[in-house]
Amino acid sequence: MSDSLHIVCPHCEGVNRVPAHKLGEGAKCGRCHRALFDARPLEVGEAGFARHLQRDEIPLLVDFWAPWCGPCKMMAPFLEQAAAELEPRVRVLKVNTETAPNLSQQYAIRSIPTLMLVRNGREIARQAGAMDLRSLLGWTRQHL
Repeated sequence: MSDSLHIVCPHCEGVNRVPAHKLGEGAKCGRCHRALFDARPLEVGEAGFARHLQRDEIPLLVDFWAPWCGPCKMMAPFLEQAAAELEPRVRVLKVNTETAPNLSQQYAIRSIPTLMLVRNGREIARQAGAMDLRSLLGWTRQHL
């Protein structure tokens, strides 16, 4: 990682330049003055996903899910816990495949939940199916 990183605000989508050594020190958005990390997954649509994909300079852990999906509901608490543990080194995003069908098509999501790990705008790993917290953290760290 370089000396500073671009981080997209989860609240206003402003792009912030944050010194890498200050990521874990409660960094706040320069535009809306809210925390850049909330220790929980961020639900995004197509535009929000694109913004994070293009501008965030930390890896993204993306959960493609749907509200009717039982395994997705089962995995949701683990994703919450993972976000709390992985931030600020990894941003956790949730993409509802029902409201963002173009993303599902673009990334060839065939089953849900599907997790995708992205670094520098490129997919580096993918896993279909629900995971518990230990497996989720292990899989993410293994690919980073």
